[in-house]
Amino acid sequence: MRQFHFIVFIVFISAKTLNAQSPCREVVAYYPNWQWYDRGQLVNPATLDYSQYSIINYAFFDVAPSGELVSTDPWADKNLLLGPINWSVAPAGYEVSTTQWNADYHHPGQQFSDYCHEHGVKLLPSLGGWTLSANIPAVAGDPIKRQTFAAACVDLVTTFGFDGIDLDWEYPGYAPHGGTPDDKTHFTLLLNELRQALDAAEALLGRELLLTIAVGAAPERMENIDWAAIIDAVDIINLMSYDYFGSWDALTNHNAPLYAPTQGDPEFNVHASVQRLLTEYSVPSSKITLGIGFYGRSVITSGAPGLHVASSGQPDNVTFGADEGTPLYYTIDAALPLFDVHWDENAQVPYLTGADNLNTFVSFDNAASVALKAQYAVDQNLRGAIIWEITGDCIESAPGSGVIAQTPLAEALNSVFCTAPAVSCLGDFDADGLVGTSDLLLLLASIGCVQSCLYDLNGAGMVNSADVLVFLGLFGTTCE
Repeated sequence: MRQFHFIVFIVFISAKTLNAQSPCREVVAYYPNWQWYDRGQLVNPATLDYSQYSIINYAFFDVAPSGELVSTDPWADKNLLLGPINWSVAPAGYEVSTTQWNADYHHPGQQFSDYCHEHGVKLLPSLGGWTLSANIPAVAGDPIKRQTFAAACVDLVTTFGFDGIDLDWEYPGYAPHGGTPDDKTHFTLLLNELRQALDAAEALLGRELLLTIAVGAAPERMENIDWAAIIDAVDIINLMSYDYFGSWDALTNHNAPLYAPTQGDPEFNVHASVQRLLTEYSVPSSKITLGIGFYGRSVITSGAPGLHVASSGQPDNVTFGADEGTPLYYTIDAALPLFDVHWDENAQVPYLTGADNLNTFVSFDNAASVALKAQYAVDQNLRGAIIWEITGDCIESAPGSGVIAQTPLAEALNSVFCTAPAVSCLGDFDADGLVGTSDLLLLLASIGCVQSCLYDLNGAGMVNSADVLVFLGLFGTTCE
């Protein structure tokens, strides 16, 4: 790991100026409306570093039984999406209405979309989510409700200046949320209806409108989607490659392992999920964004803390009470003195174990593991990555300062993305015309890739020490 940390450090320095304007690949960050309230409204449209993101998904709007769309928090949604309310013109009760929206009741120039578009970033509303998907099966299964839903989406886009729609149905066919086997067909019908409505709206609004979907990473979630039928309708498939393991499991394990841990379901890891989409369902890599969690999961262990040890089944709501045991990265970073830090070479992710008799296990991602996942996305020629969620790595200059000093995980992600090679000759990964030290660092960072690898010099289908030997034979070559 010492070598990889050095590589990440070099890449951060060399890419610092590259991502000053915008990400070099798609970086989709979810902004949950409830996080606006945290840390004195630290993370808001005026304070975000837009150079780190290409799309921001505003989460969430609810889907009503009729197919209409409903605000989940009118106070936050109005102030964030339309700007601060102008109390001198807004009618009484406007701030609590879930269906009444009027930009004239807000101070101009401060809409979330204004900030995004000023920086070349797209803004989409995310519909549904884990707690708001129960009405979607019935809407998707009814042709009238599908039309109502599509029309409501266009109204939402028009009202708030959104650049499309992100549908986060969790999940088609999932019985606890009202799902049935018919959802597989109904999902296709719903997406086609929505795509047609957005296409018609594009002509009127004069701009591109995206249709993106968030999909589950488990095999049983993918089975309930007719991939061949939907692929032309959607622009981006946001793979939620996290929440593989948690406090609900009998043994402690990783929230989002890049590769399979030594224990647990071998399909529950980022690599397995991506490969299933690519190989079993023939989803184009150019439409897949890999999910990266800017949060972790804690669990109280039954005995001494460790990886793959007995779990109590309960998160640590004492150490991480503010996040109900599911701490955001900045909270984990602040709590590091309470823990010992470890690295799982098999899963390629870090984890924490409590020190001084603290029987707590924490799985999370840090800058090193995020960089590895970014490199994996590059190696697999994926479109980019999604972040759940955008506030997770916003670290203040000092507690209560109100100043975001750094976003280390987003910076790690973009640093790798912005050194993605456009190869001019064999071994010249950074396309500078010379096979040299910078190319070697990129090759070493990709060791472990096992399919569709960009740095597979010998064509063996993986990147390992054999590729390093090939590279050494090319070292010093000048490309024509």
